[in-house]
Amino acid sequence: MMKKSHDTLAYRLSLILTKLNSGECFTAIELAEEFNVSSRTIQRDINERLSYIPIEKKGDYYSMEGYALGKLSFEDIKNFATLSGVQSLYPTLTNEFITDILNAKLNKVYLIKSQGFEEIGSSQKVWFEQLSAAVVTHRSVSFNYTDKLREVNPYKLVNNNGIWYLLADEKGNLKNFTFSKIKQFDCRDDTKCFTPKKEFLEKISQNDTNWFSKENIEVTLQINNKAKEYFLRKEILPNKKIIEQNAEYFIISTNASYDDEILRLVKYWIPYIKIVSPQYLQEKLSVILKDYLSLD
Repeated sequence: MMKKSHDTLAYRLSLILTKLNSGECFTAIELAEEFNVSSRTIQRDINERLSYIPIEKKGDYYSMEGYALGKLSFEDIKNFATLSGVQSLYPTLTNEFITDILNAKLNKVYLIKSQGFEEIGSSQKVWFEQLSAAVVTHRSVSFNYTDKLREVNPYKLVNNNGIWYLLADEKGNLKNFTFSKIKQFDCRDDTKCFTPKKEFLEKISQNDTNWFSKENIEVTLQINNKAKEYFLRKEILPNKKIIEQNAEYFIISTNASYDDEILRLVKYWIPYIKIVSPQYLQEKLSVILKDYLSLD
């Protein structure tokens, strides 16, 4: 019976979030009639369950703040509504935690620079949630990785081209760990807390490549104007700089931390993009393409 009640609540919150996200304005009375509940219930939905959403009220009408319009995907809306609906059942799901999840571009937990996500196995979903909470509460975690026990301070969960990585401090070094390769994850309430290092936070905020290594590769790309709108509208290369442009193409410079970060992007956008420099990267791509074309 409780599950049905929460399912109904999550459904109602999902529709309210969808309305807000699409720019609709409405009153509590209008929603109460639509969902066949009292106005007091709707006001509780907005003022308590959705308190972490930037909702603006003018007179009797509610709407989403302009800067937040259209920022939620359908999956986001479902997830946030579900979290809101069952929040009272899980003490760790505080408003602060949900707010951190909501603010995808500014939050403390997630850094997502691409579309599409890997499927996280059911056994690891609990770890993912616990790890997210550990980032928010600054709690150390331990796990087995490449047959070695790691004790780290987690800073952020990074999604790079659909793959999730943990960005964490291990013995004073900022490192990436592929989430799917983590084994025997351990995070307890009595685990010690840590104070995030200022230099690491600054490095995270300044580095847009999603990878944190001591050496970055400076790359120059020539992109056909047919793909210009996509590259300038999407945050595919957030650290990019336009250094030349004409009626046919534009040239940008960017930084990468490993070869495949650029090669994967270029292969996806052939024939609209090519590597100007470094030369070895273009040669590496040529070999890959020749090997592919030689397949029977």
